[in-house]
Amino acid sequence: MQSAAKKTIIRIELWHGFLLAVLLILLAPTRFIDSKSALLGGLFIGVNFWLLGYGVAWVLAPLGSKGRVKAGVGLLVLKSVVFLGLLTTLFFRFPIEALSFSLGVSTLIIAILLEALRHGMALRT
Repeated sequence: MQSAAKKTIIRIELWHGFLLAVLLILLAPTRFIDSKSALLGGLFIGVNFWLLGYGVAWVLAPLGSKGRVKAGVGLLVLKSVVFLGLLTTLFFRFPIEALSFSLGVSTLIIAILLEALRHGMALRT
């Protein structure tokens, strides 16, 4: 994987961790959200994003052979199926508060937007 892609994934994950911590620090004491569900949502999407980011980079690596691309696509499909199964299991077997879980998941989207803004500002200077 290229160095720039690795750095971007790491920066997004750092933003995500920071935003998830801020969310938990600000809203957990108010009992507006269930902190366990929010943390679980943040961890779930963080791991999923990390695996997806590195998996896509591995598949699309320069000079990737046909076999490597096919194996990579197969692994990404397998990862998606496993994560959807895990998500379904989480919601049907454990007492997860959906709003809190989705707030935890949303921190990744905000982290990606913040990193895109940071990158855009860096290009302008």
